[in-house]
Amino acid sequence: VSVSRAIKPFAEPGRPPDWFSQKHCASQYSELLETTETPKRKRGEKGEVVETVEDVIVRKLTAERVEELKKMIKETQEKYRQLKKDAELIQAGHMDNRLEELCNEIMMWVIISM
Repeated sequence: VSVSRAIKPFAEPGRPPDWFSQKHCASQYSELLETTETPKRKRGEKGEVVETVEDVIVRKLTAERVEELKKMIKETQEKYRQLKKDAELIQAGHMDNRLEELCNEIMMWVIISM
């Protein structure tokens, strides 16, 4: 229960209401455990830290999330550049015939971004 409550604030839009239920979280975790290779134990000195399945899962999911965030940043930067270019063209008077269309596009982008 504590895990499902702890991750709920990080929900992505569009998730169903039961996405963070205890049962669903447990099934997702079980699936992760089943699909992750168990790290081989190494023989070595006492006190040596051995990587666990949980460590492998955390590393894998962290890498995936970093890639997702990089992609989102890149998309946002591209959209920003386009909007900045459009703003410059508007200020120069080159887009007077498309002002209403551009305003609608900007409003949709703002709504989607929220």
